[in-house]
Amino acid sequence: MDSSISSCSVIIVGAGISGIMSAKVLADDGIKDFLILEASDRIGGRLMKHHFAGLTVESGAGWVAGVGGNNMNPIWELAKEHSLRTCYSDYSNAVFNIYDPSGVRIPESVAAASYELAVDSANRALAIEAASTVGNFISPLEELKSQEFVPSTPLELAIDYILHDFEMAEVEPIATFTEFGEQEFMVSDDRGYEHIVCKLSEEFLKYSDSGHVVDDRLKLNKVVTEIQYTNHGATVKTEDGSLYMAKFVISSVSLGVLQSDLIKFNPLLPCWKTKTFFNCDIRTYTKIFLKFPTKFWPTGDGTEFFLYAHPKRGYYTFWQHMENAYPESNILIVTVTDEESKRVEEQGDEETKAEAMTVLRKMFGDGIPVAEQILVPKWWSNRFQRGSYSNYPILVDKKHFHDIRVKHKYIY
Repeated sequence: MDSSISSCSVIIVGAGISGIMSAKVLADDGIKDFLILEASDRIGGRLMKHHFAGLTVESGAGWVAGVGGNNMNPIWELAKEHSLRTCYSDYSNAVFNIYDPSGVRIPESVAAASYELAVDSANRALAIEAASTVGNFISPLEELKSQEFVPSTPLELAIDYILHDFEMAEVEPIATFTEFGEQEFMVSDDRGYEHIVCKLSEEFLKYSDSGHVVDDRLKLNKVVTEIQYTNHGATVKTEDGSLYMAKFVISSVSLGVLQSDLIKFNPLLPCWKTKTFFNCDIRTYTKIFLKFPTKFWPTGDGTEFFLYAHPKRGYYTFWQHMENAYPESNILIVTVTDEESKRVEEQGDEETKAEAMTVLRKMFGDGIPVAEQILVPKWWSNRFQRGSYSNYPILVDKKHFHDIRVKHKYIY
């Protein structure tokens, strides 16, 4: 615990990329009297690397999405500026590399027809929802058409899962891709994706020759539990009993934390503000890494991603090999999301490995080797995150963006 109450102009809660960028903006504008309080023992937030099977893998954000368009993606600009090693990921064949429950690869023509049907149905449903939101008339025929397609077969469930749940819960077009381009690059750098956050922090924080932060304006392992505010400023309390006072507070914590009871606001934030937190989704996206002694899956062009159509929607559906990023690494990634993520986090890693192996044997036969190592990130149960990424509702309006960003008194 700090021996006295500390005071500064601005307190920033969280040292992920948004917190570090907030501090950088302040420093660039000549405001250097700030304090960053970070709950964990590192900076970077959900940009987090892990050492697994002799390699650096990304347990959190793993791709730069939106590259190759007319506008430069600022994250891609940072990645290029700091020579971050990346590998192009081609998702275009993912929905055509689908194995049925018995392990038979579904013909591309059948998969393509099912995908087109799902996209058309999703777009019709979205158009009707948009029309009803603004009060436009919807004919009974249009409403009936939107309800014609209900996924039920394992193939339809797999495609519906990929289209709606897998990553962004949006149907095309997706703003990131229309704004910055449709290419995606997987980060495969020994320094990790978090390296760009560290490099940003070096522009305003003091570092030792050995590469460690030695700046008193960054305090790690400081779990904020309460933010008291008045018309004159704010006081921030941490779990170890420390108190910090400031004129302003910038909260950069995850939406999942704001939806939890970790941080208490005193007095309570107004309803219009808290409503914005719960009108957004916090999605859980779990990449499970499996290391094998040998490869037994297809490699080469168009094989990086493949799907398993299980009768249970979202059950070990989306697979990726890492041969493009790390040749001869013999690593597979299977991604689960939301309820499946929570279920997997609650069970032991060996049980998760056994479930994944059962699915792999369905696709590739009983003779495949057992995984030697497994890594299961725990984003949902991490009380400093409570999820992997925020997701705005599909039909979000400008007022929602305004309300979630605008300050309340001295809190941003």
